[in-house]
Amino acid sequence: MSGRVRREEAVDVVWSGDWVAERLGVALEGDGELQELLGLALRRNPKRAHLLVSNVLGKHVPQRPSVVYGAGYGLGERVRALLGADDARRAVVLGYAETATGLGHAVADGLRDAPYLHSTRRPVAGVAQAGGFEEAHSHATSHLLLPEDPELLAGGAEAATLVLVDDEFSTGNTVLNTIRALHASHPRERYVIVALVDMRSAGDRDRLTAFAAEIGARVDLVTRSSGTVTLPEGVLERGQALVAAQEAEQAGRAGEAVEGVAPVTRVALDWPAEVPDGGRHGFTPAHRATLEAALPGMAERIAGALDSDVRRVLVLGFEELMYAPLRLGTALEAVLGEGGAEVRYSTTTRSPVLAVDDPGYAIRTRLVFPAHDDPADGPGDRYAYNVAGAGFDAVVAVVDSTADTPELHAPDGLLARLAAHTGQVLLAVVPSYTPTPLQEPAVLPEPLRGPDFSSYAPEDVGWLLQDLSHTELEAPTEEREEAIQSGGAHYAESLPVEYQPSAEYQALFTAALDASAARIARAVGTVTETVLAERGPRPVLVSLARAGTPVGVLMRHWARHRHGLDLPHYAISIVRGRGIDATALRWLAAHHDPADVVFVDGWTGKGAITRELAAAIEEFEASGGPGGSAGPVGFNPEIAVLADPGGCVRTYGTREDFLIPSACLNSTVSGLISRTVLRADLVGPDDFHGAKFYRELAGSDVSGDFLAAVTARFDEVAEQVEAETKELLAADRAPTWEGWAAVERISEEYGIHDVNLVKPGVGETTRVLLRRVPWKILAKRGAGPDLTHIRLLAEQRGVPVEEVDDLPYSCVGLIHPRFTRGATGADGKAVQGA
Repeated sequence: MSGRVRREEAVDVVWSGDWVAERLGVALEGDGELQELLGLALRRNPKRAHLLVSNVLGKHVPQRPSVVYGAGYGLGERVRALLGADDARRAVVLGYAETATGLGHAVADGLRDAPYLHSTRRPVAGVAQAGGFEEAHSHATSHLLLPEDPELLAGGAEAATLVLVDDEFSTGNTVLNTIRALHASHPRERYVIVALVDMRSAGDRDRLTAFAAEIGARVDLVTRSSGTVTLPEGVLERGQALVAAQEAEQAGRAGEAVEGVAPVTRVALDWPAEVPDGGRHGFTPAHRATLEAALPGMAERIAGALDSDVRRVLVLGFEELMYAPLRLGTALEAVLGEGGAEVRYSTTTRSPVLAVDDPGYAIRTRLVFPAHDDPADGPGDRYAYNVAGAGFDAVVAVVDSTADTPELHAPDGLLARLAAHTGQVLLAVVPSYTPTPLQEPAVLPEPLRGPDFSSYAPEDVGWLLQDLSHTELEAPTEEREEAIQSGGAHYAESLPVEYQPSAEYQALFTAALDASAARIARAVGTVTETVLAERGPRPVLVSLARAGTPVGVLMRHWARHRHGLDLPHYAISIVRGRGIDATALRWLAAHHDPADVVFVDGWTGKGAITRELAAAIEEFEASGGPGGSAGPVGFNPEIAVLADPGGCVRTYGTREDFLIPSACLNSTVSGLISRTVLRADLVGPDDFHGAKFYRELAGSDVSGDFLAAVTARFDEVAEQVEAETKELLAADRAPTWEGWAAVERISEEYGIHDVNLVKPGVGETTRVLLRRVPWKILAKRGAGPDLTHIRLLAEQRGVPVEEVDDLPYSCVGLIHPRFTRGATGADGKAVQGA
């Protein structure tokens, strides 16, 4: 056949960018490999006339499958080396449709254990969109992100690194726009950008550095080669004119119906049913392992269907379907290579590119055929480049079942076009992966109640938690602190050993409760009346477990005692750095009007949980809540607290920093419930966060005593509460955040440089002494009985108490800033006498 002339000799000696360079003055400058990797072509595009054509991507230029796969896999190995094995295992790889879907998948393979997702231009019914973006210089439709697992792209402080893969990094606009969009909803600390070539200008390189600083994340770049494209003035207009002239010259030679001369044979692949056709909805390491085991058998079936005398075979993929045909190609290369046959790989594409039959031009020939997968943006032409005239004895066309349509088999369809330029056409169809149809929402668990879970009365609180009482979660304080500060564990993944108070400390608690019960009752009444006035008439109290729970129970008692209201009350988990329990929010939204929900906590320190709650509710609302797409749900993120010494909230009982006896103890004053736990192996996507019920501590439980002592003073403080509430409702209660400013100052003054290790206020300082490794305590000079228990705990643990002036809190607890066992100083070294 005249079209089967081999041109390899010319390709070896002529750069496939010469034709464009000579006519338009476009120049590629970079490292020695750059011209081997890239050629140049022209296209009709109002934003960028030239096209960088990769010789190792497998899109426009047929290449050995092993070379194409090796290019991506090698980049993945470099990312793995950059991140380290553990972080590489946790990374998520995102590739760009259509060009880089196969490249991104190969990069994910190089990381070995990373899941993969690629953007798509094919919407899929029943799959919720997790994101989307525009490609600045593209003619095509928007990119969609459609993971089957909605948590795949989830972010946060502990989120896995996101690895973004494109074939070229030219201006960086597309990748940076993607990161910006995803970071707004799913922030993470690190991103890695991967591309075959980095072609940015100096200005674009500076922009990446500024962008990373802007979002507060680390952004790394891994590429195989780098350089720049020099574009002379007026190149866009001259390029468009050149394209128009060439197309006019070629008019009538493309798009004609061709009667195929080669037979078309369908070959059964026996593709594994459980393996997706690609990464459109996510591809996991388990999928990868199953596919690897099945590839040799599928390659043997293809080889068996080929004519015995074929010497040159093209495996032709289909638009976004790049990885499946690529891996079939690598397997077929291994089979046919033993007999000396040559295998090449490329794919069809949506992108219109000018073809010029010249050795110095990257796109020598093109086949034009109608789209055959019922695209969302309507019918149109599709293209296969450098197939005609390339001397292929056989072409194996690989499509997914969505694209196996009458248009594919039509007289002017792809198969007929191929049949005119080769001796044999095989059709291999990969079943299109359809995500599990949207099911009815999972049956949400019901709240736990006493006496089966907690020592509170069942009507006092419903715990939106799961019972982990029989799971070993406790770890020695020193081990937990070292793991938390080294980054080896999150504080919510384990529990401290429950503090068992001495007789002296227990007596101190009893005395403190007797002395402060009226003061607490007044604060309870004031915050409850404020809530009823502003969020009534029947608010749903939702305490942040566990410190908020005793306060929520007391608020419920006040409302019933003073107004005869039986307010619903629940306890919910929120974890610093991880957010709020979304399953619990879904439960609340299903059983109550979210607008009625009032979040309750015990006190504010510097306001970290206040900010955490606001961010978590904003994310939940933006996601559409339970339905995922129904718009905002209506939760109000404001917190009502008993004491607000940090000036962080609008709704409070007092802004004084005084001893709240429920802060003196742990579970034994909070219904015998532990702090909450969030660990991936224990908490699934439809589970509540976990906690333990310490039934064995019932003999030490004073939860009921605390409630009784405070409620007994309700009538005594009623008039004061009425007056203070009127005063508060008329006052400017805007948060001042003075506590946060003080914490930042203390962090720097004491050489800590981490506000998370500075715990202001009596309640937070108590927690430091009970749960963490304290370094020292700052006590406001002249602070009286409110700090008696602080001084006792500090003495028991050998922690110095430093008297200071100008402190907006009664005291501040400093967690050891560089803790290792044996270190006591801020520099991490042992200090004599500390």
